[in-house]
Amino acid sequence: MGDVARFFGAGTVRILDGGLATTLEARGHRLDETLWSAGLLTTNPGAVAEVHRAFLEAGADCIATVTYQATFQGFARRGIDEARAEALFLQAVRLAVDERDRFWNSAGSGGGADRRVRPLVAASIGPYGAYLADGSEYDGRYGRSEEELMDFHRRRLRLLAASDADLVAFETVPSVTEARALARLLEETPDARAWLSFTCADGRRLRDGTPVEEAVGAVDGAPGLVALGVNCVAPAHVSGLLGRMRGVTRLPLLAYPNSGEGWDAVRRVW
Repeated sequence: MGDVARFFGAGTVRILDGGLATTLEARGHRLDETLWSAGLLTTNPGAVAEVHRAFLEAGADCIATVTYQATFQGFARRGIDEARAEALFLQAVRLAVDERDRFWNSAGSGGGADRRVRPLVAASIGPYGAYLADGSEYDGRYGRSEEELMDFHRRRLRLLAASDADLVAFETVPSVTEARALARLLEETPDARAWLSFTCADGRRLRDGTPVEEAVGAVDGAPGLVALGVNCVAPAHVSGLLGRMRGVTRLPLLAYPNSGEGWDAVRRVW
């Protein structure tokens, strides 16, 4: 927990990594499948490690694992049993941790470690809509209860919270229902540390229409929650959203917007 507390210390500014999947695509890797970038865990894990290293060398203070769209249910749909799926999750964490450690060791011997915080590894956990792979994380109206969403996320959270990752990153959360479900899971997982990042329709509301202040109030104070933020939102909305969030929480805030494009779930392109 020491590294996490230092990372989010008062008055600090940290740099998150870039778009893992879009960088992989820019390097020529095909990701047009239901597992998205997580599919490379079974075909080309070295490509993932290379991007982790590139982000660290570019100045990232935190790198996220390639598990955003990885779920036990999604792996099962691909014919991957639970034991193999668990191994793939842990492989994703190990890829990031090993690259971080190699980078940090070389930075320490070659200069630079004294000018940077030791980078963190965040185990990425995408929303229920990412498993559906139909773009519904940009809607959030799944028709699932809090309890159903807790059941969906529980095993993955427990596995990643107990892994060598420094914390978990709940990303692209589009609805207050799913946010509440994740907060309740943190109560069940006392050793977990997490940030939670919402995706929003505009400068005021989550994708499901909930005011961002209400969504923050629904999760603020959850055990192990170390930061809140927004991601996969248009850049023009970020300042307004963070201002509204700051009005109702003292947690550190983070932001990693998209480039302002929209996702076409039918053609699977931006």
